[in-house]
Amino acid sequence: MNIEIKKVSDKNIEDILNLKVNENQNSYIESTKECLEEADECKFYEPAGLYINGILVGFAMYGFFPREGEKGRVWLDRFLIDKKYQGKGLGRKMLDSLIKHLSNKYMCEEIFLSLYENNQGALYLYKKFGFKFNGELDVNQEKVMVKKL
Repeated sequence: MNIEIKKVSDKNIEDILNLKVNENQNSYIESTKECLEEADECKFYEPAGLYINGILVGFAMYGFFPREGEKGRVWLDRFLIDKKYQGKGLGRKMLDSLIKHLSNKYMCEEIFLSLYENNQGALYLYKKFGFKFNGELDVNQEKVMVKKL
């Protein structure tokens, strides 16, 4: 299985804009369109397509925020698997690849993310990978989780 994390470009933007989560997940994550608009406004965000064997299956947006914490923080701010590919174990494979990618790219000791605690599917996945609540809330009142590397 060949996993690739590719920057959003003119070549893949239309496909990325067509990624959708299941309806019951819409309240937990912004659309890819909203994510890309946010990335245009904030230079720290890096949006990326998530590919398995050349097929776009998901989206992530991450970045290093130098003014947060003592040493700055690496955030996995958005992560989704398209509804057509959910339930096949791809979320686990992609999250594992993303953690390795962020660790190598930023040489960081921690990765941060936030979620609504009632997002049970995501919470289960993140806990399985060692993310733990740190007691903080983000600007949207989502609970912050951190993974020590």
